[in-house]
Amino acid sequence: MNKTVPIGSDHAGFELKKQVIDWLVEKGFEPQDKGCFSAESVDYPDFGHAVANVVESGLAELGIVICGSGNGINMSVNKHDNIRGALCWEVEIASLARQHNNANILALPARFISEEKALQIVSAFLTTEFEGGRHQKRIEKITVF
Repeated sequence: MNKTVPIGSDHAGFELKKQVIDWLVEKGFEPQDKGCFSAESVDYPDFGHAVANVVESGLAELGIVICGSGNGINMSVNKHDNIRGALCWEVEIASLARQHNNANILALPARFISEEKALQIVSAFLTTEFEGGRHQKRIEKITVF
C-alpha cells in the first residue's frame, strides 16, 4: 500500500486533523497536509477537493477529510470521479466502508467523536482491505455516466 495519505479539514476539524497527522507519522505513514492551517473559519470544499485531487490522480490510494459533521466535506469529495468517500463515526462502519464499498476517502465528524475514537476509525480504514467479489459489481454501478 502507498504510505502517502493526503488529509484536509476545515476549521472545525483543525485540531483533530493535527492529532491524526501525528498518529499517521507515528505509524509510518506519510501525511500530506492539504489544510486548513488554523482554526480560523474557512470553506470545507476547498480542502476536501485538495485531498480528492491527490487520490483521484493516483498519487495516493486513500485520503482523510474532517469537518464538524463530516457531511459537507464528504459531499465535496464525492463530486470527484472514482472517489468513494465514506462518513464514519464507528470503527465497524469504517471497516465495512473499505471491505464492501472500497471507500478511498474517510470523512470524520470532528464534533461528534473523541480523538481516541477517531484514531481507531483511521486505523481500521487504513488497514482493512476491499473484499472484491460480489461487492465489485456494486461499486461499478455507483458512477453515473
